[in-house]
Amino acid sequence: MKRGAKLAVYAVLVVGAFVSVFPYLMVVFTSLKTAPQLNSTAPWLPAVPGTLANFVSLFDGSIANVSFLAYLWHTVLLTVVLTIGQLVFTTFAAYAFARMRFPGRQLLFWAYVATLMVPNVVTMIPLYLIMRQIGWVDTWLGLVAPYLLGSPYGIFLMRQFFQTLPADLEDAARIDGAGTMSILLRVILPLSKPILGTLTILTIVFSWHNFLWPLIISSSDSTRVVTVGIASLQGNLGADYNLMMAGSFVALVPLIVVFLLFQRSIVRSVALTGLK
Repeated sequence: MKRGAKLAVYAVLVVGAFVSVFPYLMVVFTSLKTAPQLNSTAPWLPAVPGTLANFVSLFDGSIANVSFLAYLWHTVLLTVVLTIGQLVFTTFAAYAFARMRFPGRQLLFWAYVATLMVPNVVTMIPLYLIMRQIGWVDTWLGLVAPYLLGSPYGIFLMRQFFQTLPADLEDAARIDGAGTMSILLRVILPLSKPILGTLTILTIVFSWHNFLWPLIISSSDSTRVVTVGIASLQGNLGADYNLMMAGSFVALVPLIVVFLLFQRSIVRSVALTGLK
């Protein structure tokens, strides 16, 4: 590649990186500004001098009795429960679709995967009506139930990976007397660590920033998660962008930490899954 073309590619990459990172920089800058600084300076300029008053106000409960720390705990709990549920039930369902033989297996699998084409917002109202009928509105059961038992994308991802594993390994295990559950736990899952890691990361990210369903199903602080909590800051205080950006920054930090800690595993898992 010629030098001019290479410089053009780098220029495009730099612009793309800046456009991608800029919203996050604005979150950081705005969270460190006071209200007068926000109104008197351009949004893309850093706070000089910066202040941590927005973060203090966020966690001391002095603003409209908002328990932001409780929202964070609810989000952590929701993420852990959904991740465990997704890993367990998605693994069982994907293995059944990949290896077990039963009538209508392909038809059932593709019918389930076809639900990926349906936008989530379409199912929100029917889901809410179901939860209301069984009395799960504003409860933890109602919050986790729609996503606990696996997802079409997760099952499709795991099923495709399971199909790449040699069937001879299972045949050898059956000859040695292993049952289906033993084969899954002792043969298949140890070979599936990359795809399990990928599914774990995807589930954590989805659960952490999920907003629409928690907004619909929760109406009290006892079930409110951090994304809905940030939105409630706007509702209680008008448009306090400093406080909202401070909350957004706090909600963003755990995902950044997860990525920094596991970036090599994430990249390796995604690459391995793509190559398979």
